[in-house]
Amino acid sequence: MKTSGIGGQAVIEGIMMKNKDRYAVAVRKPDQEIDVMVSEHKSIIKNGKIQKMPVVRGVVNFIDSMVLGMKTLTYSGSFYEEEEQPTKADRLFEKVFKDKAEKVVMGITVAVSIAIAVGIFMILPFFLSDFLRRFIVSDTLIALAEGVIRIALFLGYIVAISFLKDIQRVFMYHGSEHKCINCIEHGLELTVENVRASSKEHKRCGTSFLLIVMVISVIFFMLIRVDSTVLRLVLRLVLVPVIAGIAYEFIKLAGNTENRLVDILSRPGMWLQGLTTKEPDDSMIEVAIAAVEAVFDWRAYQAENAAGASAAPDAGAGSAADEAAAQNAVAADVKTTV
Repeated sequence: MKTSGIGGQAVIEGIMMKNKDRYAVAVRKPDQEIDVMVSEHKSIIKNGKIQKMPVVRGVVNFIDSMVLGMKTLTYSGSFYEEEEQPTKADRLFEKVFKDKAEKVVMGITVAVSIAIAVGIFMILPFFLSDFLRRFIVSDTLIALAEGVIRIALFLGYIVAISFLKDIQRVFMYHGSEHKCINCIEHGLELTVENVRASSKEHKRCGTSFLLIVMVISVIFFMLIRVDSTVLRLVLRLVLVPVIAGIAYEFIKLAGNTENRLVDILSRPGMWLQGLTTKEPDDSMIEVAIAAVEAVFDWRAYQAENAAGASAAPDAGAGSAADEAAAQNAVAADVKTTV
């Protein structure tokens, strides 16, 4: 079955699901009711041709995801925040930027978040590995050491935050997001029972994307060499968007193919999802289902795929028993990695 194209992320006590330009945020409120908000999110780039350019679209998609992610996290968190009086900074932004104040704050937040991530996972490993030049002569080994440090920092960060109670719940909601998408893409009815039985790993996950970014950066910086320390640092900054774009293309390919090599290359990211996704409870699955159904007609999607399968040259050759066996095989496959 072809990919559904939907994606999302876990938020505070909820799930955001996005389908093309529409997205929904479903949150389990303190009174245990599910609040569902549906809206539209337009890309930062309006030019359709640019949005379809390989590698470039990956950079655009990454920034769009960061903006939408921050926005939906803020929305979900509003259900659990105590009423606070606006600060002087809040009033200043509203006075200067008026109706655009929220967008400006969001833009600054995203920019600062990206800068911190680049600083920790790109610049810091560079300086730590450069210190090793006192003991290592080989540029290849230095580049390899930088890559090992970068990946170690990334894995260490994930492991560290996984011990936080609030993050553990976010990871459970993350698992429910994946389970819903896997349930749909395996042709099963979107019910709590079917979602519970589905896999919590998915090849189009952001966790896999970040790991691929780390791995590609190791390859790039081992192959691209310059003598100047300043130029080496500048290259690491300049190539970040390129690396992110290439990683996006791989994730996009992985989500649309069953190629054996691509599947093997996707495995490390799937394994890492063992840390960033946890088994959700049924109440979390209900929230994820609510988010999906608000923006995605999964019944029409499955019907379209079923019609496409029946139109295949050999589709009508099997008996009723063969068809039943095939359905059972699909149901059994749900528990495997996508």
